[in-house]
Amino acid sequence: MRTSTTDNTAQATASADERWMLRAIDLARRATGCTSPNPPVGSVVVADDRIVGEGWHRGVGQAHAEADALRDAGERARGATAYVTLEPCNHTGRTPPCTAALIDAGIARVVYAVTDPNPIASGGAHRLAAAGIEVVSGVAEAAARRLARFFLHHVETQRPWVIAKSASSLDGRIATRTGHSQWITGDDARRAGHRLRQATDAILVGIETVLADNPALTVRLPEGDCRAGDVRHPTPIVLDTQARLPLDAQLLSANPDRRAIVVVNEGVSEARQQALRSVGADVIALPGSVGDTRPDPRALIKELGSRGVQSLLLEGGPRIHGSFMDAGLIDEVVAFMAPMLIGGSEAPAAFSGLGADTLDDATRLENVIATPVGADLMIQGFVQRQAASVLAPRLGQRSSSTPTKTEAA
Repeated sequence: MRTSTTDNTAQATASADERWMLRAIDLARRATGCTSPNPPVGSVVVADDRIVGEGWHRGVGQAHAEADALRDAGERARGATAYVTLEPCNHTGRTPPCTAALIDAGIARVVYAVTDPNPIASGGAHRLAAAGIEVVSGVAEAAARRLARFFLHHVETQRPWVIAKSASSLDGRIATRTGHSQWITGDDARRAGHRLRQATDAILVGIETVLADNPALTVRLPEGDCRAGDVRHPTPIVLDTQARLPLDAQLLSANPDRRAIVVVNEGVSEARQQALRSVGADVIALPGSVGDTRPDPRALIKELGSRGVQSLLLEGGPRIHGSFMDAGLIDEVVAFMAPMLIGGSEAPAAFSGLGADTLDDATRLENVIATPVGADLMIQGFVQRQAASVLAPRLGQRSSSTPTKTEAA
């Protein structure tokens, strides 16, 4: 069967659109962990099948990706196509609306990957179409949604995206039976773990981890710049049922730009809570889970979501990982595995808790990626349940919008 010239042209256009969009996604990745509460966004301006401008959003209050790319393109943007990983915003916040910048620059066509779910900023596609600009949406959407998953998930569910991180041997042990654990994985895996820290808004550990190791919970990456050499550190959160956190704990003072959160049981004395506040901690008192005095992880996730926390990294021990898994609160797993066997029935595993009764009840992952990191392996995947649907494209196919005279009026 012959393919018409029109069909060939459409296929070529679709292929080119995806190629340029993937370049925009690559640009957006440069700002991973630097833009919250905004999502990472990239943009390219293309004329005559070549890039004439590139840009990405570098941080809150700085130029959005479209404006950055248009500035790079200059007069070459007139009549060109702009590719952007998120629907151009249509409101004035810390920066002017990107729709106005695209219209003023004379852009003829806008291609974007993901429709903005934020009602405050949405509507950009309609405004562009009304101005006579051709608009195409849904190009490379799955890849763009994966990159912006923290932002999209928070807007759509009002709770943070939760990542459970572990470092273990091949048989799933995070320490020997005597508690020796430093170091199971190598330097490359630990650097990857710090990049994960920088990407997230908050990092959670249990009080036992703090009492044993006194961690700073900071990002230690010489190459992990966000803005002018600054490294973005996540907010430390400690699950501390009885408020035992030492007042001189490192995580309280390791970075003056962040205020640690200490989560205690609501029965803890006000005097002890006030003592923690006096050294700069933000204390959250929550009820315990059913049959347990430890703060309910569901209540914590709801509270963090209301505070604008879009992503949470679990770096606690087996009990914390297990409690969040049992509560169905984990969205993503990042497991670093070292090529060693520890063995021993008393050696702790990465997850404890109640666990699954049958294999049918087990927590399963999808979209799994296995990446060598030095001598170790990093396995990353998303939990198979409704929460992971944030990664699924919302459109079954590409859509294009060219206004009629009535629409453009």
